[in-house]
Amino acid sequence: MNKVAIVQARMTSTRLPGKVLMDLAGRPMLAQQLRRLRRMAHVDDIVIATTTLPSDDPVVDLCRKEDARWYRGDEHDVLSRYLGAAREAKADLVIRITADCPLIFPHESDLVASELASHQSAADYASNVIERTYPQGLDTEALYRDALERTARLATSKPGREHVTWFIHRERPDLFERRSVKDSENNSDLRWTVDTPEDLSVIRRIYESLGLGEESRPYREVLALVRARPDLSAGNAHVKQKDS
Repeated sequence: MNKVAIVQARMTSTRLPGKVLMDLAGRPMLAQQLRRLRRMAHVDDIVIATTTLPSDDPVVDLCRKEDARWYRGDEHDVLSRYLGAAREAKADLVIRITADCPLIFPHESDLVASELASHQSAADYASNVIERTYPQGLDTEALYRDALERTARLATSKPGREHVTWFIHRERPDLFERRSVKDSENNSDLRWTVDTPEDLSVIRRIYESLGLGEESRPYREVLALVRARPDLSAGNAHVKQKDS
């Protein structure tokens, strides 16, 4: 089974344009995320799914520099872009990650992929966001290629095309067998995603405090630091998450 992580990335973010290539501990944020994803045990390949817009040429340039695969597709029809990337990579199982999660943890994302793979005959989809217990920014979804093909065939609404798994969650969850991966405690109050300048400032401070630019530390260790240092989370506690 070919397990492929597909990371959607573009430069035209609404609230923080160019965020995916902004500096984080001396490297572009997307490069830091690639470094972390490459430590996943349940991933055979990684593809950056960007757009055909000239503004996203720098994303492709980064992929070349980082020796990463890329796929270019429609800016707004992200579902078709994902499917194109999955087809080109010959993915059997797709792991969905977004490029605004520079604190993604390999082990926690592996839990989602392995949850789906271990229930191959009884599930179409698994994620840690059906019931959110992990911090925002550890979001990982896994679905079989045939489930992605089915979604792309059936989803016709604007949000269904703009958001890869909207149809699965919001429109026709009855058509898919879903499995939920939950943390042992509820840490969903923490915001470790990057969508605003305040978010980026928080992530930079966490990276600096633990030296994450050069080494990897487990989720529990980072969590313990943040819980012991409430000031690290205060900077973006007011930011509201957009639908994805």
